[in-house]
Amino acid sequence: MATAGVFTHVVEVRGHIIDSLILPRILDELMDLSVDFTIETLEVGKHKADPSYARIEIIASNQDQLNRALSAVQAHGATPIIINDVELAACPNYGVLPESFYSTTNLVTWVRIEGEWVQVAYPEMDCAIRVRGKYAECAPSYDLKAGELVVVGHMGIRVVPLERSRAPSPVFAFMGSTVSSEKPRLLAIQAAAVWMKEAKANASKVAVVAGPAVIHTGSREYLCQLIRSGFVDFLLAGNAIAAHDIESSMFGTSLGVPLAGGQQPDSGHEHHLRAINRIRSAGGIAKAVEKGILTSGVMYECVKNNVGFVLAGSIRDDGPLTDVITDVIEAQRAMRQCIRDNVRVALMLSTMLHSIAVGNLLPASVHTICVDINPAALTKLVDRGSFQSIGLVMDVGGFLRELLDELGVAN
Repeated sequence: MATAGVFTHVVEVRGHIIDSLILPRILDELMDLSVDFTIETLEVGKHKADPSYARIEIIASNQDQLNRALSAVQAHGATPIIINDVELAACPNYGVLPESFYSTTNLVTWVRIEGEWVQVAYPEMDCAIRVRGKYAECAPSYDLKAGELVVVGHMGIRVVPLERSRAPSPVFAFMGSTVSSEKPRLLAIQAAAVWMKEAKANASKVAVVAGPAVIHTGSREYLCQLIRSGFVDFLLAGNAIAAHDIESSMFGTSLGVPLAGGQQPDSGHEHHLRAINRIRSAGGIAKAVEKGILTSGVMYECVKNNVGFVLAGSIRDDGPLTDVITDVIEAQRAMRQCIRDNVRVALMLSTMLHSIAVGNLLPASVHTICVDINPAALTKLVDRGSFQSIGLVMDVGGFLRELLDELGVAN
């Protein structure tokens, strides 16, 4: 509504908005955008299980400012009080969105179509919402064709924020807090083990995102044991971890350095290239396993235990291995396909690049544990929108060893 240079809209938010810090975040967003607001109604639940309710009038000086405010608070679950059907517009060209397209979060989202609320499939951040009849899904711009309908504006959209669990859980203290090496790591590792056991019991899936540090630090046998025990369904990684894992299997080195100790051989720096060449000569990793060329290691265990893997290429790759997807869009599509195959737990192990890449694709409902010795990797992941992540500043080998203990897997 607009009157005499004042643009207003009323939104409401309900649920556990106090103890989950949803309402404070909404008010912070409004203050950061320099818009005024009035809390018209605030009803606080009196008991732990009782929801709360707030009705807020947003007051802006122009329509653009109001639109920015509505977009910001919707990401935290605030819904405009006027309930209309969602607005749709056609994409003007392949890979091009209408100017006012709705940019998604990774939270559960509903859109109102012909008077009915429809849940948007495959929540993912920084996408558009494609609508086909009464079906809606998140879709990246590069997968949208000219004429396809996408959601525009802010009407007819409802976002469900993550709330604090009603069950007592100290793990919630990790969520959204400052990354620190001082945190009680065992709590998070125990939670990871519980989530992985639940996923296995419920036919859900676990994705492991791993970097070459898993090999360099001598931790690959722990990851092999995790794969053999049936707790890994997908490995999402790059050329480096596969190349150095295979180098370790064939030559006992990683980047030419003997993993068992001892003097570095004069030609050790060539080992990863020779390992890549053998795999390329065999026709790929699976073919190398089949022919008896590759007989151990992470990639061997993936093949033997039917663990799907996506190796996404990088401009700095040597080789690369035959199985590496060098087209980044195709690699992203392949990772997205794995994630949408009922992944409910993601372990991110010592890889900033791939952790952020996969984090961008994950729904907020996926339990995400990120482990890195460098706090910056964890902070960047959370800052880029993967706020459901639990970050652990620790050595990846120590994490995997303790995780195997919690899972009851002998190591």
